[in-house]
Amino acid sequence: MSKPLSGKTAVVTGSNSGIGLGVARVLAGEGANVAINSFTDRQEDHDLAATIAAEAGVNVAYIQADMSSGQQCRDLVAKAAERFGAVDILVNNAGIQHVAAIEDFPAEKWDAIIAINLTSAFHTTAAALPAMKSAGWGRIVNVASAHGLTASPFKSAYVAAKHGVVGLTKVTALETAGQGVTCNAICPGYVLTPLVEAQIPDQMKTHNMDRETVIREVMLERQPSRQFATVEEIGGTAAFLCSAAAAQITGTTISVDGGWTAL
Repeated sequence: MSKPLSGKTAVVTGSNSGIGLGVARVLAGEGANVAINSFTDRQEDHDLAATIAAEAGVNVAYIQADMSSGQQCRDLVAKAAERFGAVDILVNNAGIQHVAAIEDFPAEKWDAIIAINLTSAFHTTAAALPAMKSAGWGRIVNVASAHGLTASPFKSAYVAAKHGVVGLTKVTALETAGQGVTCNAICPGYVLTPLVEAQIPDQMKTHNMDRETVIREVMLERQPSRQFATVEEIGGTAAFLCSAAAAQITGTTISVDGGWTAL
């Protein structure tokens, strides 16, 4: 039986763990061939691609690219198109974080966050759009953040980058309107990823709280649901934005943040 995204190819940046991996797995489950990506080039990265392929019964490849390099971002799209014949879906997910007051924020950290969280999305989008427009079909999903819609102290580069991603999303949507291509941003709040999971024991010790209390009262203080989103939920949102039902949804943001930005 044909699946909704059968015959399509998706590139998901920053996808050998966390949200990106969750999105890649859901899109593969919907029938898409997938190129997963990170900056490393280990056997385990290629083994992960093989595992997803076996799980979903689709073609999956791991393509190494450093998303701080504009040329490598564009090469990623080109390599995926060469491998699979097209890039129909682009999910810009790669991102890093650093926390510091503005006056103490290292300039090199600012540059890296802007490059990986924002500028990479420009380069991949610019590389993918011509073929999408020519084909008359394409889906671009940018993983922004609740911090693309609001702010927190000590996260100047991250907040600036994610606001930029939301702006880039709107411009891309306007430039492709009526051409069968859509561009939208998902704005997650706190998502339970391995990186977040690893922080929980330290927070328990620091605050002398049990696991559930530290999650609810400390880590999710700003998330009214007091529950993490899951990578599968973010993946499901991305899959919806790639579906026929979302053909007229473009240039907007979808918050998956437990009510954070409703405050």
